[in-house]
Amino acid sequence: MAGPEQVRKWTGKRGVGRVRSPYRHSRSRDGAIPLASAPVVYRFAWLGRVSTKDMQDPTLSLPRQLGVSQRALPENAVIVANFYDVESGRMDLDARGGGHAHEQFDIPIPRDGGISDLLAEAERTDRHFDYVICESIDRTARHMYYGTSIEHRLERAGVRLLAADEPFELSTVDGRKPKIATQLLTRRVKQSISEYYVVDMLEKAWDGYAVHAEAGFNIGKPCHGYRAKHVPHPVPAKRAKGIKKTFLEPDPAETPAVRKIFEWRVNERLSRRAIADRLNRDLERYPPPIPVDPGRAVGHWTDSNVRDIETNPKYTGYMVWNRRGRKNRGNRINPIEEWIWSAEPVHEPLVDLEIWLRAQEVGQHRFGSRSTSNTNVRHPQTKRSYLLRTYLFCDSCGRRMNGKTRRGHAYYVCAPKKGYVPEGHPAPGSFWVREDALVAKLDEFLSAHVFGAYRRSLLTYNLQELGVKAQREREDHIAALRHRIDDIAVKMKRVMRSLELFDNPDQDLIRDINDRRAELRERKAALETQLTEAEEQHE
Repeated sequence: MAGPEQVRKWTGKRGVGRVRSPYRHSRSRDGAIPLASAPVVYRFAWLGRVSTKDMQDPTLSLPRQLGVSQRALPENAVIVANFYDVESGRMDLDARGGGHAHEQFDIPIPRDGGISDLLAEAERTDRHFDYVICESIDRTARHMYYGTSIEHRLERAGVRLLAADEPFELSTVDGRKPKIATQLLTRRVKQSISEYYVVDMLEKAWDGYAVHAEAGFNIGKPCHGYRAKHVPHPVPAKRAKGIKKTFLEPDPAETPAVRKIFEWRVNERLSRRAIADRLNRDLERYPPPIPVDPGRAVGHWTDSNVRDIETNPKYTGYMVWNRRGRKNRGNRINPIEEWIWSAEPVHEPLVDLEIWLRAQEVGQHRFGSRSTSNTNVRHPQTKRSYLLRTYLFCDSCGRRMNGKTRRGHAYYVCAPKKGYVPEGHPAPGSFWVREDALVAKLDEFLSAHVFGAYRRSLLTYNLQELGVKAQREREDHIAALRHRIDDIAVKMKRVMRSLELFDNPDQDLIRDINDRRAELRERKAALETQLTEAEEQHE
């Protein structure tokens, strides 16, 4: 008696409804090959990922993931392509798969691309695989939205995404499709837990860094002007490994430059470019900052060096953290209300907090202004200079007044744009003040209050203040020279100790070491001469 089994056998040869070519495989609507014409071997692509290259070892983790995935496959399945990345699973999907961190390791797995290459090939009609397997679903992405997006793209292309730690079926039984309900529930629960775990870990780590900063410990490389003051780690296990925590203490060789930057910025309102030019005139006294990567050092002061020092609140003695959003804001500066400050100063300040605040306001006052009094020959509207340029501001709106000349007289003008005139402004559009009237009032003030009857006592007081300031600068300069001489002496010892690393040093190595010693000796002699001159002036 004929039954369903006989019909299935007949269908596998002839089909129903129309005649099919015996040499052509047919696909279902979802792109999968039906059981009747399925190949004997299931073709798989393997997907792997390691989060970071610093905290994990891709040469061990990725082979382990591949081995787990292989053991979960049936005997008639084979992995034909390997796709893996060394990157965070929380990155945007559009940015995934384009990194080169994997090139830094000797990973014993041939690589056919990353996650982006996997998705691109899955959507091709001539792809080399019909299934994708990974060790665990969180290897696709740590963010549930991105994980389900990857799964949806593969599903639309007719490719199933499987995980080695989930139950799954490949073949059909009695014509029924493989059951995925339990697999789907397990996957969604794991994705939710994975995302919760990452977010919870990040929040706890953030709180830990905040408490670390509030306690006064420094995070990262000490800023220019300070050096690391290491203290034993409070945890015995970490202390036994030699791990230490770091406070900040002033570096005698670098503090003079920091103090000069704030002095010139606040008192003279110099631009950052002008400050950098002044510092570059005496690099021996004001050594430039060295970045985290010494290979990127340019050997002189730049505008960005001055800006980094001017805007860093650590110079006030407070420990401050979270000034920049390095992971979620593209390293841009966070709003000040999000900065984490220590409750009180935790290291020796190089500038007062009031001075630091005044330095932050100079940029607004100087906007669009030059440091020199000469004219800007490149600007078509600049034909003359004005005595009080950059020093006059409108009391109503706070804008800096610019100079203009009308009928042979110099004026200072406040002319806010239409729609930006605040209430109470002296004029609806603009108002003008003559320069000669301002200069006359300024002369009266100087004659009465600066060059008046008590000018001798005022001059004596100012000279005393300048003497104390000059004395402190000389002491700082002497301390910086001594520190640099001691540092060169340590380097010379290190150069000689490097010979102990080689049993049979060649002539080239010996020549390089001698050249380096001669260079250090010459630099040390020059610094000792400067120290002798500075000590004689100090006496």
